[in-house]
Amino acid sequence: MAESVVLDPVDLHLLRLLQNDARTTYRDLAAQVGVAPSTCLDRVTRLRRSGVILGHRLELDPAKLGRGLQALLSVQVRPHRRELVGPFVERIRALPESLTVFHLTGPDDYLVHVAVADMTDLQRLVLDEFTSQREVARVETRLIFQRWDCGPVLPPSPSAQSG
Repeated sequence: MAESVVLDPVDLHLLRLLQNDARTTYRDLAAQVGVAPSTCLDRVTRLRRSGVILGHRLELDPAKLGRGLQALLSVQVRPHRRELVGPFVERIRALPESLTVFHLTGPDDYLVHVAVADMTDLQRLVLDEFTSQREVARVETRLIFQRWDCGPVLPPSPSAQSG
């Protein structure tokens, strides 16, 4: 398990602002947080080096790209052995329809978030890319009606940790 990093209120404020808009300039961040731009740059650099900030990403709307139907696929792999897990995950990650892959505990081994054009495309994906694989024992499909983002992700408050 990764070691947590000690963050002070200025770090937390910077992270909150950057999660809301990663394109905010250091000058604007510094003004909002109340530190010098050079201090802001140093802090963000430290947060990157320590692994708190993992990167920046561009979020696209799958529907505007012709992938208006999203689903969660619960996948059971049998036998669930290391030599099958790596190649299976890499094959699924390489699919243009795959958005996120989770390795789980419980009756299902994987949860795959996919975006496809329509129901026919979803059926093709499940049959051709999942159930056609020998190690895939079962796939359960759940359509996504709506999605809400949550966050920002910040460490638990001290009162939550002691409670």
